[in-house]
Amino acid sequence: MGNIITLYHGSEKIIEKPEFGKGKAHNDFGLGFYCTESEELAKEWGCSSLKNGFANKYTLDTENLKILRLNSEEYTILNWIAILVQHRLFRIKTPIAGRAKKYLMENFYVNVNAYDAIIGYRADDSYFDYADLFLNNGITVEQLAKAMRLGKLGEQFVIKSEYAFSLLHYEGVAEAEREKYYILRKARNDDAEQTYQKMSVEQADGIYMADIIRGEIKNGDARIPRNIP
Repeated sequence: MGNIITLYHGSEKIIEKPEFGKGKAHNDFGLGFYCTESEELAKEWGCSSLKNGFANKYTLDTENLKILRLNSEEYTILNWIAILVQHRLFRIKTPIAGRAKKYLMENFYVNVNAYDAIIGYRADDSYFDYADLFLNNGITVEQLAKAMRLGKLGEQFVIKSEYAFSLLHYEGVAEAEREKYYILRKARNDDAEQTYQKMSVEQADGIYMADIIRGEIKNGDARIPRNIP
């Protein structure tokens, strides 16, 4: 046997056969099946305020998969941001944001469609705001990296290619009670919001998006925090 891992997908539905090519194009890494290796985290993701959710369980043989490990030392926080810029809908609120998007795409983008799967940060709505604020020159790259580390959102494992989908095997499902897991999810979001509000009004020393463009900072620059979980 190869390298078998266990993955969980949080949802309001039981999904026995994930389908290649389905889903939302504006997710963090584009179209794909978004999972985590944490059953507890998947239960949070699957719960809404109105009803229980599910943590769908799968196994995947990764031995022959080409995996983009964004949290490895090879990549920086700006590689992750560039991928978000490509796939998520950012609010271009300032002149710097338009230039920032272009600069990040030209210097830090990684083609996620060249891989079978991706491992990286999860930018749920709360933490997506941090990325948005950075793009609009509101926080430093150091603040952004710190926020992602402290967010404790865990890594997400995204199935991208049709080949990877063919290796994903359904193993069952566990119900997630909203009375427990929605409360945990909300507490995480509330904490993120409080930190965000504090960070958005404070001035910090460090490298802002405008500095990156003006200084023509590239991917190998040691001043840019690496995506190490």
